[in-house]
Amino acid sequence: MDDLTRARPESNSASCPAPMTEGDAERLAARLRALGHPARLAALRMLARRDCCPCGDIVRELPLAQSTVSEHLKVLLAAGLVSARPDGQRTHYQIDAEEVRRLKGDLDAFFDRLLPAPHARAERD
Repeated sequence: MDDLTRARPESNSASCPAPMTEGDAERLAARLRALGHPARLAALRMLARRDCCPCGDIVRELPLAQSTVSEHLKVLLAAGLVSARPDGQRTHYQIDAEEVRRLKGDLDAFFDRLLPAPHARAERD
């Protein structure tokens, strides 16, 4: 059992989140890698301000070539953080709000597993 799946010995099962499986850890890591470039973060921020937007609008806002923006969007799409809808010769992108919420929850649970509960810290002090 690795550090990701081992339960904290000082926590009880009622308050401790379920252990993270190896598959869960791999999915979380893939989504975090997708967030690991400033251009992808900028694209997500832009998409958050708009319901849906074509790649060309993102290209106009970012100081990158169209092919580079498309590659970054492809990474975000593969991670499930955005969705794409073809519209003729254009593709419109939007944030997948449900997947972003799921990622936020997964990150919260991950950090909950790393940090002792506040009452456990108080008992140790």
